[in-house]
Amino acid sequence: VRFANGRLQRPDALRFTVYRNRDAAHPRKRHRRILVSETERLCYVGHNFGSEVLKCNSLCRYFVGVLDKNSGEMDVYNAEIFNMQPLLSGGRCWGSQLLNCFVLLIPALFPQRGVRMIPSLLHTERDSGRGKPARPVPAGLSREDFSFLWNEQWGLCSLGCTGCFNVCFSHVQMDLCIEAFGTSKQKRALSSRRMNAVGNDIVSTAVTKAAANVIDAKGVTALMQDMAQDDVQNISAFLPPCHEDADRPEHVYKFDDILSPAEYEALRVPAAALASVTTEELAKRAEERSHCSFVLEELKFLPADEKRRDHKARCLWFLDTLIRFSHLKVIKKKHPMGPECPHVISRKLMKNFTSLTYNNGSIQNLISASMKAKITAYVIALALHINNFQTDLTVLQNDLKLTESRILDIAKALRLKVSKAKGVPGLENDQNHKLGTLSLPLPAQKAPEGQRKRKKMN
Repeated sequence: VRFANGRLQRPDALRFTVYRNRDAAHPRKRHRRILVSETERLCYVGHNFGSEVLKCNSLCRYFVGVLDKNSGEMDVYNAEIFNMQPLLSGGRCWGSQLLNCFVLLIPALFPQRGVRMIPSLLHTERDSGRGKPARPVPAGLSREDFSFLWNEQWGLCSLGCTGCFNVCFSHVQMDLCIEAFGTSKQKRALSSRRMNAVGNDIVSTAVTKAAANVIDAKGVTALMQDMAQDDVQNISAFLPPCHEDADRPEHVYKFDDILSPAEYEALRVPAAALASVTTEELAKRAEERSHCSFVLEELKFLPADEKRRDHKARCLWFLDTLIRFSHLKVIKKKHPMGPECPHVISRKLMKNFTSLTYNNGSIQNLISASMKAKITAYVIALALHINNFQTDLTVLQNDLKLTESRILDIAKALRLKVSKAKGVPGLENDQNHKLGTLSLPLPAQKAPEGQRKRKKMN
C-alpha cells in the first residue's frame, strides 16, 4: 500500500481488513477488493476498481517475495498496489467506529433512563398491518419511547438481533454522542476530522478568492481564449505537424512528416504492383475488394509519367495500409499487415498508431479511439498530397468506417474548408459528399464542438 497524504512512521500500528466482492462468478467483479486500514487518528480506504484506481496495476505486474531463512528458498506471490485515501467525509470511520459506538450511543438518546437502562430488542420485524402481532417493546423502554424511536428511524437491526441497535442518525448528533460518551480514540478521530473540515473550508475560500482575482485581472474573454488554446493543443497531439507560416499548401503538412525518406524508399518494392496494374487486374481487385474505395478510384488515374506514377503508387499503397490497419482492434501478430509489408513500415505503425495496454498477463498493442483519430488525420493529410490538396471526405469516411461528424471534426482540426460536392458516380451517397480543401490562409483552429444539437422537427 501507499498513502496519499504522507508516509507511515509506525507500520506496526496499522490494522488492515480486506473485503472482496461476493459475486465470485462475475469475470470482473470477482477480482474487486477494498482494503481498509485504521490508525489512531484516521481511517484509510483503497480499492482496485473504479475511476480513481492506480494505472500502474494495469501496465505492469507486481510480486512479493517471502524468504524462508531456514531453507533459503523464496516464494513469490502476485501483488497489487493500493492507494490509501483518508476517509474524511461523513461522521464515521468506516464500519468499526460505528460498531464500537452502538452501546455508548443508545443511552444518549434516553437521558431520563440513565446509563443502566440499555434497551434490548428481541424482535424487530416491522408490522406491515396484515394481522401480524405488534412489535414487542424492548426491556427498559416505554411504548412511547419505542414508538418515537421507530418513527424517527433511529434504527433497527436485522431480524434476530438480540442486543444492539443499528443507530442511523445525523452526523451532528453522532459527533455530540462521541464528545460525551466516545472513547479516546474516537474523540481523536473526531478532532482530526473537524480540523480537516476547517482546512477544506479555508482552501475553498482561498481558491474562490484567487479565481475571482484572476477573472478581474485577465477578463472572462481572455480566459475563454486560453481554454480554447489548451483544447487546440490537446487536439494537435494527434495531428501531423502543422506549419502555419507556410507559403504554399504542400508545405502546411510536409510530406516528410507523413513518410520519412527511409520509409518512402522502403515502399518501392510493394508499390510496384500497384504502379503496373492493368485495367483487367483493377476490375478484378474491385470485385474482390482487395483495396479501399479511395485507392481503387485513384488507381484509374495513374499518371503516364513513370516517376509521378511510382510516387502516387507508393502513397496509395501506404494509405491503403493505414486504412486496413485502422480496422484492427488488438494487435496480436508481430507483422499484422502481412509479410509483404516492409519492416520499417510495420515498426512505424506499431510505434506511432497504437497504444500499449496490459491484459491477461501480457502487454498488447491496442488501436484505441484516439489512435484511430490519429490514423484518420494522417490518411486525410496523405490524401491531400495525392489529390492536389482537395479530397472527398465521404469516401474516406466510408473506408475508415467512421461517422460523418467524426471525420468532419478531424478535417476541421486539420484546418480544412469543408463544402458540399457531388461524389464519384457509382459510390454510396454520391449526392451528399463532403469535400475537404486545404488552402491559404488557414482558418482559425477550433476545438471540436462535442455533441451537436438535434434539429427541431415540426
